[in-house]
Amino acid sequence: MAVTKKLILASGSPRRVELLAQAGIEPARLLPMDLDETPKRSEHPRSLARRLSAEKARAALSAIKGDPAWEGSFILAADTVVCVGRRILPKPDLVSEASSALHLLSGRSHRVYTGICLVTPDRTLRQKVIDTKVRFKRLSGRDIESYLASGQWRGKAGGYAIQGIAGSFVVKLVGSYTNVVGLPLHETVNLLVGEGYDVHDRWLEG
Repeated sequence: MAVTKKLILASGSPRRVELLAQAGIEPARLLPMDLDETPKRSEHPRSLARRLSAEKARAALSAIKGDPAWEGSFILAADTVVCVGRRILPKPDLVSEASSALHLLSGRSHRVYTGICLVTPDRTLRQKVIDTKVRFKRLSGRDIESYLASGQWRGKAGGYAIQGIAGSFVVKLVGSYTNVVGLPLHETVNLLVGEGYDVHDRWLEG
């Protein structure tokens, strides 16, 4: 069966591209949306993930408006938020921010929320928010110092990337591992299939 519907990923994240590839899906276009991700006052982490994923999806939809090459495409957006209680951790660009996040996560449990938002060809928005609970070991000063030196924390929600060195910090994980990486595959594929995106035909083509 010929594959006819295109998928736009409203993200430039290599991790999300790799995760989709793992599920046999290759976006036809990457369309990263640069938005203000500052939480609103008293905004719950789950609400923030949901809001930002929808805002990215809508921004991508606006960006392709009037372009016949992309009319009728699916648009997939996602946003990942790491929190301890209601305290939302940053996606740090500064060593000091990453250091503070790692000290806070040390020896504690935290939650990772990823909001996914799919715009269908008829311009309906479908959303889900996935929740994973992660517990870190108690990090030594050398653990933190060496991890900061690795640079793997830069721009990552909560100041760590579970698919890298920080995977060795995880004592326990309850929920979706791919959610913590940045895109919950099970839920994403189910959402695409449920809205008529031909995932299985792409497997046959591969």
